[in-house]
Amino acid sequence: MIPQDRRQDRPPPSLARRIRCREIEPADVDAIVRLLARGFPAHSMEKWARVLQRLTEHPTPPGFPKYGYLLEHEGGPVGALLLIFSSTPAGAGTRLRCNVSSWYTEPAFRSHATLLASRALKHKDVTYFNISPAPHTLPILEAQNYRRYSRGVFLAAPALGSWRPGIRVAAATPGLCPGKDLPRCEVELLLAHAGYGCLSLICTAEGRRHPFVFARRKRFGWLPYAHLVFCREVDEFVRFAGPLGRFVARRGLPLIALDANGPVAGLVGRYAESASPRCFKGPDRPRLGDLAFSERAMFGF
Repeated sequence: MIPQDRRQDRPPPSLARRIRCREIEPADVDAIVRLLARGFPAHSMEKWARVLQRLTEHPTPPGFPKYGYLLEHEGGPVGALLLIFSSTPAGAGTRLRCNVSSWYTEPAFRSHATLLASRALKHKDVTYFNISPAPHTLPILEAQNYRRYSRGVFLAAPALGSWRPGIRVAAATPGLCPGKDLPRCEVELLLAHAGYGCLSLICTAEGRRHPFVFARRKRFGWLPYAHLVFCREVDEFVRFAGPLGRFVARRGLPLIALDANGPVAGLVGRYAESASPRCFKGPDRPRLGDLAFSERAMFGF
């Protein structure tokens, strides 16, 4: 998420020498809240305080910034870039990724904003993804070697799907136990996202459990719907779309949106291209249907 560009003249060399880029520390949190509230006035200071609190509580992988980076001038922040680092098991190792989130620099320091990006993108083994680029920033992302992986959104009415006997849908609760069908990392993901206010659900079929996470959203500012934040595979969501759709519909969310590159076979709904396509750079192309530990899930953006 980046505010509209407001071009300014390059600051004088004497000013440039007094600017440094460093990692955001816990002592900086209050100042970063005030800075971001100025840069993104659509969100209150209380909202930004919750965002920084979520990052404080988030289990950031060791060795990576907990909050992101800031530009500092005369002892105070004049720019900030929030980062959400996370890791997931991958074979015998782990897969690292980072959601590049809210990025703001005070107008007089805009020419130094690239310092934030260069520091943030320095980890070659991390997959970076941006899920809310402003249209005017897409050329900048392309210059940074980002590639698009999701061009639009499919808005589905899954409650209209067929009935299937023997399928149960239930909310994930703190007593949820891992097992062969539901590894510990998925249990932790479900419970963490429930804490963010998402709908974390377990769909049980033929004795096996399947995890799903949905973020609550509003379309056009008033129409409530759910956005698919996590599933193992989109085909798995399509398979259980009917029971899942009816479960979330009973909670006031009649529609479900999911990232897509075209119409989704097996679902009733409509596909639309997005002005803010999902983009990534790094070793692992993100899966459709996986926005876990992103600003969409954690911050509600």
